[in-house]
Amino acid sequence: MEERHIKFYSGHLNRDIELLVFGSWGYPIVVFPSSLGRYYQVKDFGLIHSVRDFVESGKVKIFSVDSIDSDSWYAKHLHPSQRVKNYMLYDKFLYHELIPQIQKECNTDRVGVAGCSFGGFHAASFAFKHPDKVDYLMSMSGAFDMKSFMDGYYDQDFYFCNPVDFMAHEQGWRYGHMKIILGTSEWDICLNSNVQMSGVLNRIGVEHWLNIWGWEKHDWPLWLKMFPNYLSRFF
Repeated sequence: MEERHIKFYSGHLNRDIELLVFGSWGYPIVVFPSSLGRYYQVKDFGLIHSVRDFVESGKVKIFSVDSIDSDSWYAKHLHPSQRVKNYMLYDKFLYHELIPQIQKECNTDRVGVAGCSFGGFHAASFAFKHPDKVDYLMSMSGAFDMKSFMDGYYDQDFYFCNPVDFMAHEQGWRYGHMKIILGTSEWDICLNSNVQMSGVLNRIGVEHWLNIWGWEKHDWPLWLKMFPNYLSRFF
């Protein structure tokens, strides 16, 4: 399996963002790390190996991207408003810089996004904010309400970064092309968050699959089963 390490300079973030790219060709899937994880996390924990056959057969090409969690949601040294502003810069980096480059490299109109735990939030947040860029969303044990990170602070910027809030007032037809999976499990600490997000999508008429696994914990063994299962439904 071909593997490349890339340093991608972001003008919006004024820093290098690192990625690992797996595969030579195929439909692009952008994968986000879990809380405070780095771009190599999904490789180290076996998520890439779990979908090796999809990569080696040229069905998908995976772009594992860094987050800036330590400078945004987890940056307790910053005022909550600044945490959100930093996250918005990360979103701009994705939308205006990274994703267009991936679209060009893979000759596609849109991409797929995926992630486990906090990576599931990143994937869903980007997909829901930018349906023009995304065909497939695979959130595995994601969380969709960031109020617990805000120390009681709330403003308009946060509203547009909090999926359970802004999606409640979206127009469902904008997501008609998108294949959406919200994966969780009976023992998942994020089970209620997924049920809540599913309810929001149902109310605005967005088709999706709320997939609740059996008695599995919120951890990598569950996600290593989910990811190949979900890719097999699309590719």
